[in-house]
Amino acid sequence: MDKISRKIVAPDGTVSRCKVDLRNKLNYNYLNLTDKTVLTGDYDIPTVYCDTIAFPDYLALYSQTGYYHRTANTAVCFYQYDRVFDGIDGIYNAIYYDNKRLLKKYKERFAGVKIFIMPDYSVFGDIDKAENINRLKKSRIVALWLSCELGAVVIPNLMYVSAEDMPIFCSGIEKCSVLALSLKSHVRRASERNLTKAAVKYAVDNMHLRVIVVYSGCGKDETALAILKYAIDNGVKIIIPNNSLRERNMGRCS
Repeated sequence: MDKISRKIVAPDGTVSRCKVDLRNKLNYNYLNLTDKTVLTGDYDIPTVYCDTIAFPDYLALYSQTGYYHRTANTAVCFYQYDRVFDGIDGIYNAIYYDNKRLLKKYKERFAGVKIFIMPDYSVFGDIDKAENINRLKKSRIVALWLSCELGAVVIPNLMYVSAEDMPIFCSGIEKCSVLALSLKSHVRRASERNLTKAAVKYAVDNMHLRVIVVYSGCGKDETALAILKYAIDNGVKIIIPNNSLRERNMGRCS
């Protein structure tokens, strides 16, 4: 679906033809990004690739613009409520509607950022599957934009709602050697810890992982490392960069 020719009649009666961008007319602008990759799985999820050797040493939240360049390898991540980065003027809508003013704003906002963690759109087991898959697709499309338009490294984020749905949520990142995940709000209950362990096991067993980058707010790393034990036992390196929440809680533990 590219461009179609359209006949234009001027006031003086002369006829000319112009090109009309059909993708833009039908709000299919995201195809400009998905055309650069392949779609995979039963739900045609966009594939992303990441085999970087540049890993973050600090994680700045999307809202923490003052921390974007705190270190040479600070990564911007989206481990916040969706409303913070996915409102009406959010980055996905800017891409979806090809809002050039907003896209320019985001390029200026992220200027100089070399590493991102793929956006973490919230998914839940008691939400309809169609919405969860749509949020997975949104995360991949934004990742493609960050990579293609900014030339940044984008580390895939592990999204999951159940052990049974892991094939869907890992679809299109199987060849990535590095993965990121957040343990914030995933360590308090045994059921949450067990689900995260199951998701990590699936990823380790079905991807070519070398590294997992972890967003953790824990003041001590023992809890995070216990959850990631299967990955560690299978030779996957765990990197837990500092972030503002972790620094605060480490201070409390000292």
